[in-house]
Amino acid sequence: MLTLSVVAAAGSADKAPNIIVILTDDQGWGDLSISGNTVLDTPNIDRLAREGAIFDRFYVSAVCSPTRAEFLTGRHHARSGVYSTSEGGERVDPDEKMIGEFFQEAGYRTAAFGKWHSGMQYPYHPNARGFEEFYGFCSGHWGDYFSPMLEHNGQMVTGNGFVIDDFTDRAMDFIEESGDEPFFVYLPYNTPHSPMQVPDRWWNKFKDLELPADHPPSRGDQLDHTRAAFAMCENIDWNVGRIMDKLDALEIADNTIVIYFSDNGPNGARWNGGMRGRKGSTDEGGVRSPFSLRWPAKVKAGTEVAQLCTVMDMLPTLAEVSGVKLAGGKPLDGMSFAPLLWGDDDHWPERTIVNHWKTRTSARTPQYRLDYEGNLYDMLADPGQTTAINDKEPKV
Repeated sequence: MLTLSVVAAAGSADKAPNIIVILTDDQGWGDLSISGNTVLDTPNIDRLAREGAIFDRFYVSAVCSPTRAEFLTGRHHARSGVYSTSEGGERVDPDEKMIGEFFQEAGYRTAAFGKWHSGMQYPYHPNARGFEEFYGFCSGHWGDYFSPMLEHNGQMVTGNGFVIDDFTDRAMDFIEESGDEPFFVYLPYNTPHSPMQVPDRWWNKFKDLELPADHPPSRGDQLDHTRAAFAMCENIDWNVGRIMDKLDALEIADNTIVIYFSDNGPNGARWNGGMRGRKGSTDEGGVRSPFSLRWPAKVKAGTEVAQLCTVMDMLPTLAEVSGVKLAGGKPLDGMSFAPLLWGDDDHWPERTIVNHWKTRTSARTPQYRLDYEGNLYDMLADPGQTTAINDKEPKV
């Protein structure tokens, strides 16, 4: 049953929107055909963007667990206790209130299917952080993608087939079982992160691929890594299509928000639009993520958002458009980009986004990026960060 807060905010004529957040692992901005990659084909992800809003400059962290922490809390990962990807450094402090808790308190059914990577045991476990249903694994890395041992609400079980297909099956079952109750589904896929395992159905297209001239050269095992990553991306796209088909079959697509993004830059020297940096880097190529949002009932197809946005903006945005109160949480670093979805950018600030990982800190404004070595770049004139302009712009 919807709580009064959701009903009141949604209005008597509207129903609280369902929400599906799809997060991929190590998929760069350039690993989609809508971004300009000519080697692979991602029609379903491209369709999400074309039927809703596509963000040109959306930023995440340089590696996986910090990005997850920022999505889940709406706060910079440095505030939440996250400083690494393993050995406890990936755990979000227990006193940080997460997105699942806010939506669960508001009457949503909540679930997470896939790679959690924000802490393994209570009080860090997803079941303790507002997700009533969890199926997947809590660590940052999993060694087998074919019917492996996985966790279901604290119990070890055997998976069913390729993990991404399996997570999608579970998510679709949960969506269907939710009936008329609003749901919040978090789908943190664990590909194209290594190990580079993918079903033959997807591998066969790429196993003999020769890279075009505009792709970084790769040889031997590195080339097979690149081939497998492309195959994994097409498998993800197929699963995104299955989710969209399920929403259509249940006749709930119109009032379901579907979001798609990645956690960092590519995990290899792949085509990435000429940007400098990849996974682990705080340069543009390491922290720029694809981001699209489809909500047919509210967001006009073909909406383009040029303003700088960040993963920390997702919690305040989703809370605002769903009428979910953020009671009991800490001050957020993100801000709602809901006005940008409606085409209202009159009051959007000239913000500075700070990326940090290990000893590298980088700052991005709408025009400039200051890298971790103190070099300044005009990102409008030099998006590849090839020529520092410190001498020309000392005040900046």
